[in-house]
Amino acid sequence: MTGRADLRLGITDVAPVVSCGTFSARAVVGEHLPITATVFREGHDAVAANVVWSPPGDDGTPPFLRMAKLPPEPDRWLTTVVPDREGLWTFRVEAWSDPLETWKHAVEVKVEAGQGAEDLANDLEEGARLLERVAAEADADWRGRVTAAAESLRDTSLELTVRIAPALAAGLQRYLHEHPVRELVTASATYEVWVDRREALYGSWYEFFPRSEGPVVGGVPTHGTFTTAGDRLPAIADMGFDIVYLPPIHPIGTVNRKGPNTAQFPGGNPHEIAPEDVGSPWAIGSAEGGHDAVHPELGTLQDFRAFVDRARGLGMEIALDLALQAAPDHPWVEAHPEWFTTLPDGTIAYAENPPKKYQDIYPINFDNDPEGLYAEVLRVVRHWMDAGVRIFRVDNPHTKPLNFWHWLIWEVKKTDPDVLFLAEAFTRPAMMHQLARIGFTQSYTYFTWRTEREEIEEYGRELATNSHYMRPNFFVNTPDILHESLQFGGPPMFKIRAVLASMLSPTWGVYSGFELFEHVAVKPGSEEYHQSEKYSLRPRDWAGAEASGRSLAPYLRRLNEIRRAHPALQQLRTLRFHAVDNPNLLCFTKTDPGSDDAVLVVVNLSSHNTQIGTTALDLPTLGLDWHERFAVTDEITGARYDWGQFNYVELDPYREPAHVFGISFPRPVQFPPPVD
Repeated sequence: MTGRADLRLGITDVAPVVSCGTFSARAVVGEHLPITATVFREGHDAVAANVVWSPPGDDGTPPFLRMAKLPPEPDRWLTTVVPDREGLWTFRVEAWSDPLETWKHAVEVKVEAGQGAEDLANDLEEGARLLERVAAEADADWRGRVTAAAESLRDTSLELTVRIAPALAAGLQRYLHEHPVRELVTASATYEVWVDRREALYGSWYEFFPRSEGPVVGGVPTHGTFTTAGDRLPAIADMGFDIVYLPPIHPIGTVNRKGPNTAQFPGGNPHEIAPEDVGSPWAIGSAEGGHDAVHPELGTLQDFRAFVDRARGLGMEIALDLALQAAPDHPWVEAHPEWFTTLPDGTIAYAENPPKKYQDIYPINFDNDPEGLYAEVLRVVRHWMDAGVRIFRVDNPHTKPLNFWHWLIWEVKKTDPDVLFLAEAFTRPAMMHQLARIGFTQSYTYFTWRTEREEIEEYGRELATNSHYMRPNFFVNTPDILHESLQFGGPPMFKIRAVLASMLSPTWGVYSGFELFEHVAVKPGSEEYHQSEKYSLRPRDWAGAEASGRSLAPYLRRLNEIRRAHPALQQLRTLRFHAVDNPNLLCFTKTDPGSDDAVLVVVNLSSHNTQIGTTALDLPTLGLDWHERFAVTDEITGARYDWGQFNYVELDPYREPAHVFGISFPRPVQFPPPVD
C-alpha cells in the first residue's frame, strides 16, 4: 500500500502545490494567494478546515485562518493569504470535525420540525458542554457571554426558543466561528511557497543595446558607451518602463566574428575585422576578458556601476544578460578546455541550430567538470550582483541541465532572495514549465506567435491556471523575433500587440525600435531584422521621430501609466475572457482581490479593418448580478459609457484599435475567488 493511512478525515487536491510538493509554489509580497483543498468526511456531521500559514524563520504561533466553502463544489474549501515579506513560507491544511456546527444544525432542524424541550434535552446539554469548552479558552471579554449562553441552555424555567437564543445569537456565532471546537484534527502534508519581491510578478521591461547609443559622425555610427547610453535612460523612464534589460556587455570574440546580417567571417578572413564589424554580444570573451569583464568600448566596470546608479535614480533597475557560452578566444577555452565538447578531429564544437551555424560561439559542456564550472558561474553571477545587478535575463536556459539551474538559483536565493531570473526559453512546453518549477522567476512565452482570438484565449487561460509557479513576460518583439504580424500589419498592429501584451500580462517587454515601427525583415519568411542589431550598430533618431509624430512612445507611455494606476492590471490569476460575437474582437477583464479595482479591455485583432460586435459579459465574475449596469471610462481616449451584459463595440484600428475601460461599480463589490 502507498499513501497516508493515518488521515482520519479526507483532504485531497490541495493547491497551490507544484509537482506534488517537490518544488515551491510562488507568490509575491502583497499578493492575494488563494489556498484551496477538498475536505470531507464520513456520515453527516459537519466538517471544517483551516490553513496554518507560516512565514520564513518564524517560530511563533501562526494566526487561525479558517477556510470557507467554495461554490459550486460542496466539498471545496478556500482561504486567501497575503505574504508580507520575501522568503520561504509554508502552509498546511487542517480538516476537523466541527461539533458546534453539527449541534447548531441539529437544533435548528428539530425546532423547525416542532420538537419541544423534552425532545431536545440531550441536544441542549451537549450544546452547554461544548460552550463550556469554548469558555475555558476564551478571553475575559467573551468568557462571561459564552458561559451565560451555556447556562441559558440548561435553564428549564425558560421557554425553548428563549433558552437557545443566546447560543444562536449572531454575535456569539461569529465568535464561535473564529474560536471553534476542533475534533479529529487531520493535517495535510506541509507545502512550500517561495515569496519574491513585487517585481517578480509586475513590471515593464525595455531592451536596448548601449553600443548603438553612440553619436553618428559624418554619417557613420560610432560605438556607444555606458555614458552615452545613460543619456537614453530618461526617455525610457518617461515611457514608464521599470526595468532596462541589456544584452551581454562583455568583450566580444574576434575569432570567426560575424558581420552585418550574420555574414560569416567579415572581410572574408576570420582575422581581418573592419571597424563596422562589431560582432555579436553573445559571442562572449576575447583576450580582453570573459564573463566578468566589460567590453572596453563600452567603458569600465566603474562606468557600468554609474550607469546602474543613474537608472536607479530614475526609478528603474538594470537586468543583465547571463549567456553561458563562449567565443573561441574566451579565456575559458584555453584555461578549461574540459568545459567544452571536443570533436573526434580534435576541434571544439561550435553552436548549431540547423540550418543556422554559429561558428563564433562555443556551447558549454556541463558534464565534464560540474564542480569547477558551477563554482565559476556562481562567482560570475555574484560579481555582477556586487555591481548592482539584481535581475538576470538568462539566455537559452533550456540548453543547459535542469539540475544546474536549480542549484544556481537557490544558491543565490539563500543569501539574496531579491535576485530574479528570467528564462529566455522559446522551447517545448514541458521544458519551459519545468524551468519555472525549479526556480526561474519569469519566462518568455509563446505570446509573440498567438495572434488569433481563440489561441490567445486558450493561452491566457493556461498561464492564469499555472500562475502559482509560472510567471509570463510578454515581449512584443526581441532582436531575434520580428513576427510577420508586425512586418505586414502596419502601425495599428504595433498598437494592438502593445495593448495585448501590457494588459494581458502583469509583466511585458519592448525591444528598442518597436516604438519606431521597425518592421523590415532580412528576407521573406524570416523573423530576423534586416541589419540586425545583434551584429551591427543601429543608431536611431529618437527625437526626430517623436517630433514628427512617427513614434509610438506616447502610446507606450499611456499604457504604462494605466498599468500603474490599476492594481487589477498587475494581476495574472484574475484574468477572465468574455464572449464577443465577432472573432476579430477579443474581450477580457482583470480584477484586484485587494480592492474594488477592475479593468475591461476590448481589442480589435485586425489592423486593417474596422470591426463591429456585441459583447456578452459574464457579470458574476465582476461581482455583479446579470441585470446590473455600470459606468466605464476609456483610459486611452477619456470617453465614458454606460454598460451592462450586452454592449455594442466598434473599433477602427487607424483611430484607436482598443478600449481599455476602468469600471465604476454601482455598489461595493466583492470579486469571486479565482478558480484553481
